[in-house]
Amino acid sequence: MDPAQPYRLRCTLTFGDIYGQILIWMLVIIVSLAAGLALMGASKPIFALVGVGLILVLSLPFLLFAFTTTLLNHIALEPASRDGAA
Repeated sequence: MDPAQPYRLRCTLTFGDIYGQILIWMLVIIVSLAAGLALMGASKPIFALVGVGLILVLSLPFLLFAFTTTLLNHIALEPASRDGAA
């Protein structure tokens, strides 16, 4: 690795790489809303709101971790040519 060698940062992430993660996140939202609606008919509807909020708040860090690690796995440092050509 030559310290004077120029490098180019390239991201190869495509929508297909995160498509499954988006589908799972949408499924989590739909399931939590369905659970909230099911609990709304109970005598204490505050449990419904707390349940939906808890599911969304607890699942958000996992979603962000999955997106971040997927993005980092698709970032590449490539040696750039010295003649300036891309």
